[in-house]
Amino acid sequence: MVVSGLRSTPSISAIVLAAGSGSRLRANRPSLIEDLCGQPIVASVLRVVVEAGASELAVVVASGAEDVVKTLQGRLGDVGLSFAEQHVQRGTGDAVLAGLSALDDLNYDYYSDDDDDGHVLVVHGDMPLLTADVLSGLIDHHLQSGAEATVLAAPAVGPLGRHAMLDEFIDTKRIKAASRDVAAETSRETAAEPSGERAIAGCYVIRRGLLAAAIRRTSPQALRGEFNLNDAIAVLASAGHKVESFTVNDLDSVRSVSTYEDLATAEAIVRRRLTTNWMARGVRMVDPSRTYIDADVVLGTGVVLQPGTILRGFTVVGDYVELGPDTHLTDCAVGQRAKVIRTTGRDAEIGPEAIVGPFAALEPGAQVAANVVTGPNFVGQYAD
Repeated sequence: MVVSGLRSTPSISAIVLAAGSGSRLRANRPSLIEDLCGQPIVASVLRVVVEAGASELAVVVASGAEDVVKTLQGRLGDVGLSFAEQHVQRGTGDAVLAGLSALDDLNYDYYSDDDDDGHVLVVHGDMPLLTADVLSGLIDHHLQSGAEATVLAAPAVGPLGRHAMLDEFIDTKRIKAASRDVAAETSRETAAEPSGERAIAGCYVIRRGLLAAAIRRTSPQALRGEFNLNDAIAVLASAGHKVESFTVNDLDSVRSVSTYEDLATAEAIVRRRLTTNWMARGVRMVDPSRTYIDADVVLGTGVVLQPGTILRGFTVVGDYVELGPDTHLTDCAVGQRAKVIRTTGRDAEIGPEAIVGPFAALEPGAQVAANVVTGPNFVGQYAD
């Protein structure tokens, strides 16, 4: 299996922790498959993990989390993906042990002569704002420093309240703390509240041959009986293994999502990233604040989006198309140089240079031929 951009040696596999109950969202489904700009939260995490260089992934889910498995299957192409159930939620350390077993099921050559060069990236699945730059920086620093374990750290302010302080688990005076600002600018929270304290931000790279043994040497926490992965990092440090930290100053990139308020904040950040990226690639948005584009949408060259345009799902828009105002398309295909005005559509096709609307409604399966002018109040039905 060959995936563009992956490191060949040393090998990087990944474990994504997705076994949380999400009870604070009070939804009748796992929180990590909540929609975020057209993608499940945890799918956003998996995507950047692959972009950062992991060729094999294990996702740890709660017992009975069939919805999570069904949602994620088939989303990563030919990248090796396996699932592990954490039957009883006994903490992040226990979840990582389950993930290691799932990686073995992917035929990971655990006992090869190159095993000492194998490393595992561990990421919390509720961090959809992570970027490949952040994870690549973490991995690169880990490999270049020759560390046995490296933790991602961030200034201990703002959205990091649920994460542990770095000094509680590692004697930071003994380790070199690398720092890299992977965002265009430091987040407002960091700028407003500068602090020398850092928190562990939910991502780790650990030498595979040491990981399981370090977890098994930890003790369960007194109150909840859970095994904490941070304790395993402390075990490695106290045993004299080289432990490093990699600090990211962009707090947005390490936000976790555990409430609907968190989800709304994350949605705004992701949409801002998407609109900025598309405008940099030549798409004109007359009013970006009133334009909504899902993560899987594809836009051609010279596209113009008028205010009130909403593009969802796997919509594909050809070159020099003009959409809007007030056009809402889901899973649609629009041919080049078409114009679509005040129209709603789902699973529909619009041919090149067609003019659709205003006030058109395209039902699933509808097809508008090339060069057709529909006029107002058009209802496009399935074409046999």
